This record gives sequence, C-alpha cells and structure tokens, in this order.
Amino acid sequence: MRRASPAGRPAAGGRPPRPRDAQPEQLGFEGMPERLFVCTPSKLGAYEDCPRRYRYSYVDRPAPPKGPPWAHNSLGASVHTALKNWFALPADRRRPEVLPTLLKGVWVRDGYRDDEQERDAYRRALAWLEAYVGGLDPTDEPVGVERVVAVKTGVLAFNGRTDRIDSRPGPHGPELVIVDYKTGRTGLDGDDARGSQALALYAYAAERVFRRPCRRVELHHLPSGTIAGHEHTVESLARQVTRAEAAARDIMAAERSVAEGGDADDAFPTAAGPRCAWCDFRRHCPAGSAMPGKEPWAAVERFAGPPAAQD
Repeated sequence: MRRASPAGRPAAGGRPPRPRDAQPEQLGFEGMPERLFVCTPSKLGAYEDCPRRYRYSYVDRPAPPKGPPWAHNSLGASVHTALKNWFALPADRRRPEVLPTLLKGVWVRDGYRDDEQERDAYRRALAWLEAYVGGLDPTDEPVGVERVVAVKTGVLAFNGRTDRIDSRPGPHGPELVIVDYKTGRTGLDGDDARGSQALALYAYAAERVFRRPCRRVELHHLPSGTIAGHEHTVESLARQVTRAEAAARDIMAAERSVAEGGDADDAFPTAAGPRCAWCDFRRHCPAGSAMPGKEPWAAVERFAGPPAAQD
C-alpha cells in the first residue's frame, strides 16, 4: 500500500496536489463566434449621436445622475400611452369621446415650467389625439401595438418596441407597415423616414418575426397631422443593418479598450454640438457643459422637439 504524502508534497511518481482554492484554467476555442451586441434603437442612437453620452448611459457604473426630466418627453410619453390604451379598447368603444379620460389617466406631469404651461400642453395633446383618431377606422386591428420585435444577425441581438405595426394590402398579399408616432419637431418628410435607422431595424425584425414582407415605414406627426413615409427595398434595409453592425463593432471595441485599461475619454469622445443643450448628462461633460443649455420646458414652450428623434 502506497503511503499518503505530506500535504503540499508530491507522492512518488505523482503530480503535485492542486491548491485547495485553485480554479481550473479555462481554455479558449479557436473559431468560437464572438458575442453578439445586445441593443435597442436607443442604445445605437445614443452612440451615433455622441459616444460620450453612450458611455455615461451604458458603460460607467454607477452612471452619472441625469438632469431634471424634460417636459417634451413627458408630453410624448403621455400621448403614446393614450394611443396604446385607445387601441386596447374594444372596437365599439374606440371613440374620440373617451380620449380625455384616457389622456388624464396616463398624463405625466414632470418637467413643465408651471401649471399653466402644463394645462396648455394637455389641451394641445388632447386636440392632437382627437384629430388623429378621427382619421382612423376604429375597426382596423393593428398587427401589434407597443409590440417588441427582435432579430439576430452575425453581430447584433436587436430588440425594439414599435409604436404600431399595421397590415395593408400589397401586390402579392398583406404587407406590414411600421408606424412611429412623433410629437416633437415639425417639418418631417420622406428623407427623415428613409434615414431612420430605428424604423429600418423595426421593419427588418418585423419581417422575420411575422414572416411577412415589411418594407414601408411611416412617421405620424400628430401636431401637424402629417405622415412622412418611405418604401424600403431589401437592399436599403440591408444597408441600415450593415450600418448598425458597424456601430456595434465600434462600441464593442471601445468597451474592450476601457476594460483593458484604456482611457475612457479617448474611447468615448464627445461629439459636441447643438444636441448638447438637450443632453441628460451635460453638466458632467466638460465639452457639453461649455455649450448653452436648455430649460426642461423649452421644447414645449417653443413647440418644437429636441434635435434627437424620440423612440
């Protein structure tokens, strides 16, 4: 019988014992796929607008405190939720008369200058809603309202919540249409719809989730009652996906650089410009804080949204 060796000494012909707290080394496997970049339109948009804003939102932990809430965000959220709840009603109850109750029930009060401005914003929002639903057929059932769609590519694991997905007749059968409500800046046109990465990714994902063609995207601007639309092709959607993948690669490279000890300011530089006035993190950013800022209620007061598109 072989005698046990004293602790820490190898038995004859054996290997040294492994320390009690040692962990087995994890080996990499050549050819393993890289991790996908999990993202939403807001996440991608934050980086493309300003890498520093992306860093403050998604990289720094704890994240810097945001500034006060924006009145235009409160207004937009209230209108979006009221429309969602309108579509949740049975078709025979989708009437303009229910809108005051719906809007009051979801009204967000944050960010307004005073009660007078808030009351004015509420009256305007109600008028927009009444005019908008007055042009809808209440018996039309959308394919989705506030519906999450998701898709994976070789680089992205994308998911996003669409305001509405409609079904309309197409040359070869029913086709899906992405509808996005807007309550901010005026003057939206077909170029805004064509250039929107978020709308294109929604369409790309919806086509794969529902297995039905989805090429048309629309911006419904409630204050003006206008619709800006664009008809994508397979190729134009693919270009938007490629653009999103390129941004994702840049983000992952920057995050990797910081994780390996690189300078976070170099990895996520500031893209200073007019958007800084509306940035939640302006007071924490040396370049942004040097730009003139806006009051939380400014966009509502001048009746124009911030430069950044709302999701």
